[in-house]
Amino acid sequence: MFHRIRRRRAEAEMAEILRKHAEFEARIIANQRPPHPAAIAPESVAEPAPVVDDFLPADLRVPSHDQVEGRMMPWPWPIVLDNEVVACAECATYRDWLIISTRGQVWLRCRAGHQQLEPRLDTAWFNRHSGPSDATHATFEDCLRHLGH
Repeated sequence: MFHRIRRRRAEAEMAEILRKHAEFEARIIANQRPPHPAAIAPESVAEPAPVVDDFLPADLRVPSHDQVEGRMMPWPWPIVLDNEVVACAECATYRDWLIISTRGQVWLRCRAGHQQLEPRLDTAWFNRHSGPSDATHATFEDCLRHLGH
């Protein structure tokens, strides 16, 4: 007898759950149907949202690549390409480089100020090995001073 009472209660609970589920589905379907165009009153048309400037403040913005002539990074270690240590063509220095990436080319500058194009390096290599920029400079000389060259 107790089993029948429990079974009736369980069946009643299941019927209630199914009824609520059917109501829920009906509400979802009713909300998904687009309203009839005649039912929309002109007053209910929402005004467009105001335009908000969501850019960073000017002092936090970083110049884009087309606004920068080139990028530089210090490289205190020797550069080894094709199992050969790269040395300055004029003074034979092989470490403490300043690597310059500009116009799709990579240049090496030694501490003495000699510059040479390095065709075995490309912009992709520079981008893989450089970190984020810590400063921007108006002139090449300002950047050299900033990097201690």
